[in-house]
Amino acid sequence: MLSLLIFAFYVIQIAASAGWSVVLFRVMEGLSANLIPLGIIMLLFILAAAFGMNHFYPWMHAEGDAIIEGKSWWLNVPGWTIRGVIYIVGFILFRYIIRKKSLEQDNATDYKAHEKGFKYGIIFLAFFMLSESALSWDWIMSLDPHWFSTLFAWYIFASAMVSAVTVIAIVTMYLKAKGYLSFVNDSHLHDLGVYMFGFSIFWTYLWFAQYMLIWYSNMPEETTYFAQRMHDYNFIFYFMVALNFAFPILILMDTEWKRKFSILTIVGLVILVGHYIDVFVMIMPSSVGAQWHFGIPEIGALLFFIGLFIYCGFRAIGKVPLLAKGNPYLKESEDYHN
Repeated sequence: MLSLLIFAFYVIQIAASAGWSVVLFRVMEGLSANLIPLGIIMLLFILAAAFGMNHFYPWMHAEGDAIIEGKSWWLNVPGWTIRGVIYIVGFILFRYIIRKKSLEQDNATDYKAHEKGFKYGIIFLAFFMLSESALSWDWIMSLDPHWFSTLFAWYIFASAMVSAVTVIAIVTMYLKAKGYLSFVNDSHLHDLGVYMFGFSIFWTYLWFAQYMLIWYSNMPEETTYFAQRMHDYNFIFYFMVALNFAFPILILMDTEWKRKFSILTIVGLVILVGHYIDVFVMIMPSSVGAQWHFGIPEIGALLFFIGLFIYCGFRAIGKVPLLAKGNPYLKESEDYHN
């Protein structure tokens, strides 16, 4: 989801004809390269689940369960598998095409490649809005098939988007500190900080709205989600809320602090830890219940995917010029100040 939302944020900038962010395009393009290996890994996971080689999804083996049978029009193995393949193949193809058009524009004498990239970007965003919602139901919410929330897709979007913008900011600051992004100024970092601040508020709003509505309606099929997490994951459940809400909002409320590398980096790392815990609290109760721990398997998996992300991202960034020199809004981005 992280690479996907980095790419989605990048395409949103293209679709909005945003001028301020053009100097960051190659960083965003590179960091989305992880979509390919992660897509392959996810395809293998989907096929393994479809052929009964793992048992993460209880609805696949729940004969006689009236609630799950009532959802079988959506939660069925053939449909779930086909949708998963469509999501992954679609994301990878759109990423390949739009990045290809961006690179073609560097050596073009007109703006046809940019215009085609813009059109593909609009189509991708329509595809993304539908598929992101559906995959959040298919891959995460269906781990606990009795539970449902109409806000869940938005909640996943907010969590992944604030993480995506945070990673873009951290990598940008790292590359600038190493002398590679001299054309990036404090105003660009400030705006990334604004997005981190804004999406942290948006995530908090959705977290509270989902919790409040479920608490108020008091339906057993809904309340079990929070009851289990508040009981079996008590400390990290509340700690996650504090990390993702109180810390970034209190720090990033100050305009000048959004321009300071050290502060923005610390806040960014806290946000990433907080949203990792958020994902942990979403997945683990539905998978292992109260029998959870954080040990070598979890640390190993985390380090593996961090390493894969860094390798793919920096390899892609290093293979092309760091400036999208053919973009029609490049001059505006280089001169951007606020």
